[in-house]
Amino acid sequence: MTITVNLNADLGEGFGAYAIGDDEAMLGVVASANIACGYHAGDPLVMTRTVKSALSNGVSLGAHPAFPDLQGFGRRQMRLSAAELEAMVAYQIGALMGIAATCGGRVTHVKPHGALSNMAAVDESLSMAIGRAIKGVDPSLIFLAIAGSEMAEAGRRLGLATAEEVFADRAYDDSGNLVSRAQPGAMIHDPEVAATNVLRMLEEGVIVSVTGKRIPCTAHSVCVHGDEPSAVVMATNLRKTLEAKGVRIATLPEMRERF
Repeated sequence: MTITVNLNADLGEGFGAYAIGDDEAMLGVVASANIACGYHAGDPLVMTRTVKSALSNGVSLGAHPAFPDLQGFGRRQMRLSAAELEAMVAYQIGALMGIAATCGGRVTHVKPHGALSNMAAVDESLSMAIGRAIKGVDPSLIFLAIAGSEMAEAGRRLGLATAEEVFADRAYDDSGNLVSRAQPGAMIHDPEVAATNVLRMLEEGVIVSVTGKRIPCTAHSVCVHGDEPSAVVMATNLRKTLEAKGVRIATLPEMRERF
C-alpha cells in the first residue's frame, strides 16, 4: 500500500516591513500552509499575499492561531481562561477566512502555533477550548494536532476531522513531546537526519526520542518550520526523499478519508 502524507509549513510569519522565511520557495514544496493570523505574526497584507501565493501553487490553506504575543513570536506561555482562549482562536480563524474569501480561497484546517500548541498538547482544558472554537466556526475544518497529544484526543472527542502531525525539524523527549527550544538540540538542522527520522515515522510508526526511546505515533502530516534558515533546503530534500521512496504528498483535504 502506498504511503500518503501531507507536508506542511508555518508561513505568513512576517509583519509590516519585516519578512521572515522564504514563503515563495516553501510554497513550491509543501502541500498545505499554516498561515499566521496576526497574533504572533502576520498582518492583513501579509496574510493576503501568502493566501494568493498558496492558491497559485495549489497549496491548501490553514489558520495558525496563537497567543497574542507579537513581540515573543507566540513562543511565550500565557495563562488564559478557556473562554478567552476559545474566543481568541475563533477570532483568528475568522480573520483568515475573510482574507481567503477575498482571494477566492477557503480555509480548510487549523493548526495552533508555538506556546499555545505546546501547552495544549498536554492540557485537556486548553485542547477542548481550541477544538470548540474550531467546531464553532466551521465543523468541517480539519484540526491539525501534534501526534499523540491532548489536542488530537480533543479533536476526535468533538467529532472533528483530526490529522496527527509530526515534525521534521524538531527533537522529541521521552514523553513524545517536543523538546523545548530553550534546550540544546531542540532543532534539527541536518536535512538528511530530518528525512531519515520522518521515513522512520512513516514506515515504522515510531518517533525516536533524544534518549533513543521508541514512541508509537500516527503521522498524517509532517511539518517543516518556515521561519528557520534551513527550511527550504530541508523541505525540498524531504519531499525528494519521500517521493523517491514512493510516498505520495497530498493536501490535507485530500487526506481527509485517512483521518
